Amino acid sequence: MRLNRSSSAALFDRAQKVIPGGVNSPVRAFKAVGGNPLFIKSAKGAYLYDEDGNKYIEMINSWGPMILGHANEMIEEAVRNAIGKSFSFGAPTKAEVEIAELISHMVPSIEKVRMVNSGTEATMSAVRVARGFTGRDKIIKFEGCYHGHGDSFLIAAGSGAVTMGTPDSPGVTEGTAKDTLTAPFNDLAAVETLVAKNKGTIAAIILEPVVGNMGCVLPAQGFLEGLRKLCDQEGILLIFDEVMTGFRLAKGGAQEIFGITPDLTTMGKIIGGGMPVGAYGGRAEIMNYVSPAGPVYQAGTLSGNPIAMAAGKAMLTYLNEHPETYTYLNKITQRIVDGFRHNLESLGLLHTINHVGSMFSLFFTNSDVVNFDSAKTSNTTMFGKYFQKMLEKGIYLAPSQYETLFISTAITEELADKIIAANKEALKEIHS
Repeated sequence: MRLNRSSSAALFDRAQKVIPGGVNSPVRAFKAVGGNPLFIKSAKGAYLYDEDGNKYIEMINSWGPMILGHANEMIEEAVRNAIGKSFSFGAPTKAEVEIAELISHMVPSIEKVRMVNSGTEATMSAVRVARGFTGRDKIIKFEGCYHGHGDSFLIAAGSGAVTMGTPDSPGVTEGTAKDTLTAPFNDLAAVETLVAKNKGTIAAIILEPVVGNMGCVLPAQGFLEGLRKLCDQEGILLIFDEVMTGFRLAKGGAQEIFGITPDLTTMGKIIGGGMPVGAYGGRAEIMNYVSPAGPVYQAGTLSGNPIAMAAGKAMLTYLNEHPETYTYLNKITQRIVDGFRHNLESLGLLHTINHVGSMFSLFFTNSDVVNFDSAKTSNTTMFGKYFQKMLEKGIYLAPSQYETLFISTAITEELADKIIAANKEALKEIHS
């Protein structure tokens, strides 16, 4: 069924005249899947509605934060109550203290936390603090891991950088690049070699404990444990980028699931209940290096924005008080993954599905996807066709092979079965 997308097409034409590429974040441009992006007018629960009135079951959830579905009444009420008191103060508020206490309670490794405005700010700041605390310059990141668009991270980045065909960005200086060392994800031996060759110069190792930006990729058994041991031995700080996984995989994030304690953690998305927000935190002795307590400068006029704090506090309070949320999310996501796998196997299509909690990715490859190189074995042409077929059937997927899908509590068993049925028909059509 061909959908009417004329309004979206017209808006994209207008947008390209005043916005670079017509979008405000590269992966939205649909270049990896063909066609033009949809312009969204509204969303409620499990559904998105575009400017042409088309309705889609949502499987991105604003790249993760809408864990309770769109326009959740509880979050809306918190935002409405906060808006009446002004949009911003640029001064401390009670809500900042309350959400910091809540984060520290839910994630025990975070003894102190600083609020910022985005995940990119969080990762940039965490690395600066690590350098200030250790007195070292270099960091290690992993190929395909995306930590925002800070200069230090646009070296072998994943996600949108790969989708657009530019894994490294002009504008990143040679000096910055030299201070960023890269290793394949899940390759502990490669990390050990880098550390040995750069002994005493590495401030931090930063990674997504579950990667979400080359598709969903899980850590191999012993990988996180090995990194923790290596960091302890060499005086290196271990930074978990939990912007995606924080409060989504569990109350305590991926670090709770895998039982590994990082020195610093970066967060975003869910802690704002969908509002723009980020945070970084960790051991008190490290965080006390942050100004005004210490010498590492970091500031933000809109940090701790009262509207974002109200939304985030409502979200985290609910998740803290309702652990059954994760039980349901895991169950409904498993139902969808099992259905997809059955459909793929019945058609004899090459595939790998990586899955943890309410995050998963379908790769059109028969290789185990454990790092960036294996993720790139996926048939992206087939994925583009699959994306468009699912869109025609009213299912809104991430418009890139290298992005993770996120399920919300708004997905009922009935909707899960609709998604599975659409998947079956879409696979049949691209296979025929």
